Amino acid sequence: MFKISPSILACDFANLEAEVSAMQRAGVEMVHVDVMDGHFVPNISIGLPVVASLRKKTALPLDVHLMISDPLTYAPQFCDMGADIVTFHVESESDPQAVIDAIRAKGKKCGMTIKPRTPAEALFPYLSQLDMVLVMTVEPGFGGQKFMADMCPKIEAVRRECGRLGVPMDIEVDGGIDERTVPAVVRAGANVFVAGSALFGKPDYAAAVAGLRAAAEGAL
Repeated sequence: MFKISPSILACDFANLEAEVSAMQRAGVEMVHVDVMDGHFVPNISIGLPVVASLRKKTALPLDVHLMISDPLTYAPQFCDMGADIVTFHVESESDPQAVIDAIRAKGKKCGMTIKPRTPAEALFPYLSQLDMVLVMTVEPGFGGQKFMADMCPKIEAVRRECGRLGVPMDIEVDGGIDERTVPAVVRAGANVFVAGSALFGKPDYAAAVAGLRAAAEGAL
């Protein structure tokens, strides 16, 4: 099943509730929340208070992507604020197993992600404990970057290993995803699509979501 997760990094933050409500009416499956600390990536975005506020205003699952150096400290706090799935980077300074355990202890879903320069194999020891893998198709930190098509073999490698292990897995992609690029990631094995500028800011959100979904379905 395909899932669309609009990235609020591209929305109008002065009207966050209205933006997310409009996306919910457009039929998206979740909301992607990018958390950046200015250290792990060279940008600062939002934190715990925004997630807590957003939790009160939408029934959509909150897909929180931690681009931070210390997810072990903060992942449980984001769970407490209302995140439904917390995804952290294998390249962070925290012990990956400890972070997985901390998220699971909160009763939330757990995801793990890799930067473009990190091999897919870095995820393999943890796949049986994850609900989702996120393959970055741009360098994390800023929106509006060009899609990196050479990340598709990583998606294929993760999907192949999950099949070998018999592990059901959502594979999410984030970076430059739009109607033009989504067919390639679908064919590689992805089924969850983070999209920012391809959705937010469009004159008709329902049409934008439908167009992205149609492009994904057409790739099968």
